[in-house]
Amino acid sequence: MLTKEELLAKARKPAEDAMRLHPFYQGKVQIVSKCAVRDFNDFAIWYTPGVAAPCRDIQAHPEKVFEHTNKGNTVAVVSDGTRVLGLGDIGPEAAMPVMEGKALLFKYLGGVDAVPICLDTKDPYDIILAVKLIQPSFGGINLEDIAQPKCFRVLDLLRSDPEVQIPVWHDDQQGTATVVLAGVLNALKIVGKKLQDIKVSLIGVGSANIATLRLLIASGVQWGNVYACDSQGILHPERKDIEERKIEFVDKWRICQQSNAEGRRGGPAEAMRGTDVCIALSTPGPGTILPEWIKGMAEDAIIFPCANPIPEIWPWEAKEAGARIVGTGRSDFPNQVNNSLGFPGIFRGVLDVRARTITDEMAIAAAEELARCAEERGIHEDNIVPTMDEWEVFPREAVAVALKAQEQGVARLQLSREELYVKAETTIRQAREMVQFLMDKGLIPPIPEEIQTSKL
Repeated sequence: MLTKEELLAKARKPAEDAMRLHPFYQGKVQIVSKCAVRDFNDFAIWYTPGVAAPCRDIQAHPEKVFEHTNKGNTVAVVSDGTRVLGLGDIGPEAAMPVMEGKALLFKYLGGVDAVPICLDTKDPYDIILAVKLIQPSFGGINLEDIAQPKCFRVLDLLRSDPEVQIPVWHDDQQGTATVVLAGVLNALKIVGKKLQDIKVSLIGVGSANIATLRLLIASGVQWGNVYACDSQGILHPERKDIEERKIEFVDKWRICQQSNAEGRRGGPAEAMRGTDVCIALSTPGPGTILPEWIKGMAEDAIIFPCANPIPEIWPWEAKEAGARIVGTGRSDFPNQVNNSLGFPGIFRGVLDVRARTITDEMAIAAAEELARCAEERGIHEDNIVPTMDEWEVFPREAVAVALKAQEQGVARLQLSREELYVKAETTIRQAREMVQFLMDKGLIPPIPEEIQTSKL
């Protein structure tokens, strides 16, 4: 078993390696040709003069754009760089490594071609306009790392705009909520508790926890059993600071009115007291959540300190304080409760049926399938959700989402469960094999030995 010093060194390791490898590769994604090029005569098919025929076909039949182009498998990862990974407002250029990483995960885990688009604006209406203007080129939009409260406005206005005919998804909201719900579902199975009976504390009331709460309520958690705490304390009906801005903070004001049946006041310690589940999506730690607060939780406590890049409390400290199940957003600790388990498979399913939107019911279907996948192969305290290397999870998740989209009438295509699985599995497998092929051929250069040997 590793010592605390070794665990801390392990936690610092990804950042150290990132500073060596990012300059070496100078980016993480590139564009690769999809069509055959037998000789230069083929360019008469792929470009002029032959390309005019599919152009005219699309002009006459706009839906044919999905057949003649890669629109149906392409997603834009859009950010203004104002809320990046817990680093805050670092700007669009500094956000690019994260958006490229997102695009890499989209491709490798979901077979989705994703394009990072970092916008040089902080105006929510400029972001909305930009998304609407690029809509013809994409099958979906993934909003990323946009500060609240404008992230709510951007998402809500785009989703409700009849001119937007492709799904718009804010991964910090919906993606986080989906995977957290999956983790909660399986964690409760281990401790023998039910959603409708538990008390839940939320530390941080930003976009991620607001969306998580929405899915938890839709799945059975009772409003009165929720205790949410932001930087100013527990939310309750007398929070004048929120009431005065209730038009801007609509969701937070709703939580003030509907949660906290006991009328609690105070800070995180009071919010967490006696709760069965604590979901923290707040200020990166360590030290944001203290061990004594966990000691005040219910027996068999479940806590997800999910801030990035450092969780609100180190997992081993939470365990020492009495938590039975701990999940974080990091891949180097057990129970990674991370968006990467959600958005690749969800968008795979969405794109495969050409859905017009992504509903909460589709997100819940994804969460339930994620939980089911883990349960079927066995779950325990340190393994409650699938890991990213269980790649068969992603086509299953895609199928669950696509079937729900068809059921709700938001899909352009109708495919059977078997057809959906074959399509998703084939696309994802090809994406993974392509990376391996490029590595085997040296077209993706191997990591230099001096960097490889720096690993713990």
